[in-house]
Amino acid sequence: MNIVILSLIVIFSLSCYFFGKSKILKQIKISKKKFHSLPEYYGYYLAAWCGLPALIILFFWSLSELYIVKILILSDFRTDPTIDNNKLNLIFSQIKAIAENKFSGNIPQNLIPYAEKFLSLNKILELSKFAVIFSAIIFSLSFAYSQILKNIKARESVEKVIRVVMFLCAAIAVFTTLGIVLSLLFESIKFFTAVSIFDFITGTNWAPGRAFVRDASVQTTDVENVFGAVPLFWGTFFIAMIAMCVAVPIGLFSGIYMAEYASSKIRKIAKPLIEVLAGIPTVVYGFFAALTVGPFFRTIGEGVGLNVSSESALAAGMVMGVMIIPYVSSLSEDAMRAVPVNLREGSLALGASNFQTSFHVILPSAFSGIASAYVLGISRALGETMVVAIAAGLQPKITINPFDSVQTLTAFIVQVSQGDLPHGSVGFKTIYVAGSVLLIFTLVFNLIGQRIRSQMESKR
Repeated sequence: MNIVILSLIVIFSLSCYFFGKSKILKQIKISKKKFHSLPEYYGYYLAAWCGLPALIILFFWSLSELYIVKILILSDFRTDPTIDNNKLNLIFSQIKAIAENKFSGNIPQNLIPYAEKFLSLNKILELSKFAVIFSAIIFSLSFAYSQILKNIKARESVEKVIRVVMFLCAAIAVFTTLGIVLSLLFESIKFFTAVSIFDFITGTNWAPGRAFVRDASVQTTDVENVFGAVPLFWGTFFIAMIAMCVAVPIGLFSGIYMAEYASSKIRKIAKPLIEVLAGIPTVVYGFFAALTVGPFFRTIGEGVGLNVSSESALAAGMVMGVMIIPYVSSLSEDAMRAVPVNLREGSLALGASNFQTSFHVILPSAFSGIASAYVLGISRALGETMVVAIAAGLQPKITINPFDSVQTLTAFIVQVSQGDLPHGSVGFKTIYVAGSVLLIFTLVFNLIGQRIRSQMESKR
């Protein structure tokens, strides 16, 4: 029903735009009257009054509709003191499932009348919503139409609406970020009330599951010191370093070629092909690393007598590096093509070759943009999930052997989210701490990138 109402609102708004515009054009043609704003703004004004009130009502009605039904249906059950809130929620879920024919098992006969009541209330509320929304549309259109005939300042009104909409979009982005940060922060504080932050940062033993194992083979000291996150930090940075060793040279050199050497015909073909790498789902990269790259390295290692794991940091890092190449390449090329032409022409006029111009003039001039590309690549590598979860292994360890399995922060979050630790336990809260650490890492690298960029721009 909401989709139908939304579609009708959009259709009515578009119709109001063309009607308002044509009405003003006709008035100008007949009476030669000068209006304050262009005809398009009167169309926008009419469309805004048609669509915005209706969308606001639809949004808040849809949010509160199920809550209202829940209150009305559960009014009979709230009188029973033996039924708590959890049981009330369970009863309502069962009633809803029965009404929607999604209930599995034997249907409780005492809930069938409430399921019928649920359907009737839903129908009444849907019809009421339809009536209220289109009554609001008629009322607001009547008001807006009377206003445009009075030659109001439609442009100023429309621009005010646009400013409000843009402010709301910015506010949504800010409050979403704030909500993510606060949710991670509160859960992390709960974790650190039980675990020392010093042990978390400096400890080298990461085995949260062992904190809930109590048998003879596990020593008490081991159980108490299982939240040392250094192996996760090392695995995250180790794989990111391998990825950047692949992405930086290939991405930079491909960017230099595209910006300085490739003809426009080659650039039009090659650049989209390179950027296709960024559009491939990361789970595809992960399976490619696990099923192709990892076994390939293991076969080569066995041929020379090395013990190579099928799930290794090298396989995950190299595939992740290929995944990051488009970010480094495209941003580096854009930064080099933004260098003023007179620098390039001046260098060539003094007798420098294309190679000398590229590496001694263009590259230093575009270094701030290239550094931003590197920072974005590092942030992308630190936050990658599927490749490391599938191809890097789930063994938290500190090793410099790229053929070993390691575990990253993101891979651990995936592991715990699949139910490896009890929900609500101290071990489960480690995923929030891991998320907070990743957020801090990303923030630090972004600040470093902005610092480098500001310093380079100040030297120009």
